[in-house]
Amino acid sequence: QVQLVDSGGGLVQTGGSLRLSCTASGDTGSWYTMGWFRQAPGKEREFVAAITWSGESADYADFVKGRFTVSKARDADTGYLQMDSLKPEDTAVYYCAASPRYLPQVQRKGEYDWWGQGTQVTVSS
Repeated sequence: QVQLVDSGGGLVQTGGSLRLSCTASGDTGSWYTMGWFRQAPGKEREFVAAITWSGESADYADFVKGRFTVSKARDADTGYLQMDSLKPEDTAVYYCAASPRYLPQVQRKGEYDWWGQGTQVTVSS
């Protein structure tokens, strides 16, 4: 079992930055992939970014490339999503997720086993 706690959301103006954190506990040695998703009101939960436990591989959705950066602490089970140049359309609840497996298609939310509770990101114009 792995428990995830995501945090770091808040209210920022257009062009601002936030860094989200995802802290894993429990049997943390059992996860291989950590992903980030977001869900806006009335919309489906969509893929944002993902990283492997070793931090050597990262993937991004097209709409965040060049603005968001996913990373992981070297010796801790904490992942980060650095969000820069935020836009109003980035407003959503952001979730971290984890899987014990290698995921050829990291954008598929159904492949993840564990989820954080979500953290609200609001970008004002």
